Amino acid sequence: MATGQIRQLLAGYYDVATSDGTIYRTRARGNFRKRGITPLVGDYVDFQSDNQEEGYILEVHPRKNSLVRPPVANIDRAIVVTAAAEPDFSDNLLDRQLVAVEEMNIEPVIYFTKTDLLSAEQLDHLHTVAAGYRKIGYQTLVPNDAFAPEALTELSAEFTNHLAVFMGQTGAGKSTLLNHILPDLNLATGEISQALSRGRHTTRMVGLHEINGGLVADTPGFSSYEVFKMPANELSHFFPEFLAASVECRFRGCVHINEPGCAVKTGLEHGDFMQSRYTNYRAFYDLIVNQKPDYRKNKK
Repeated sequence: MATGQIRQLLAGYYDVATSDGTIYRTRARGNFRKRGITPLVGDYVDFQSDNQEEGYILEVHPRKNSLVRPPVANIDRAIVVTAAAEPDFSDNLLDRQLVAVEEMNIEPVIYFTKTDLLSAEQLDHLHTVAAGYRKIGYQTLVPNDAFAPEALTELSAEFTNHLAVFMGQTGAGKSTLLNHILPDLNLATGEISQALSRGRHTTRMVGLHEINGGLVADTPGFSSYEVFKMPANELSHFFPEFLAASVECRFRGCVHINEPGCAVKTGLEHGDFMQSRYTNYRAFYDLIVNQKPDYRKNKK
């Protein structure tokens, strides 16, 4: 028995990489379905194999997190690709994405695209916004040219020792950025299909590619930021700057809305926090409070 990480799912086959980089083609044991287990790319697994072409996954190790789109487990970083223009930059959308990433215990990297479409004044404002997110602790990249070699080199440094996924709004350029980061992506996909020689069975869901000492999922996604599933009183846990300040609030469990002695509101008055972040926090809080419960899952 050996241990490895699933690097690719292809037509029911799981390609598992061991610590020395050897790839084994495996299938999942039949009892996984009965146990409600679906192995995902990024999972660490125990497997048995007599050769590199025929093996079986015996057990899936516990995950630290997982996504539905793309279907990847054990993610460390999310590259949040954010348009500076066309579509116009939306701090509300960016903060939604950051809350979703924080809830998954994934560290975000904010990467602005289409900065070349901004006027000098607009670019200055974006740099001010970026400085605000950096103050929170978020790595934030504002390249003058989204796909310039130096910008891609700076982004690639974020992959070392991490498993990363790309996410972002439609039109932000996440697929284009991903193709620049992995220029051999199409070639690699073609080689895989040819090597398999399975014709119509080469449907490929997602794969991980090695880059700069880390791994990147080759399929962008992650749209779960559209819905807030946490209780309203836990929302502030996913705003790191508010969470850190809350230890100074007069009341334990302060939600930073109407309570006296609130350190977050005091910090806001003193300019310690971005006004846009608090405005979005209040909007998200109200959304959660006003969400109608979904009783469908309880219906027979």
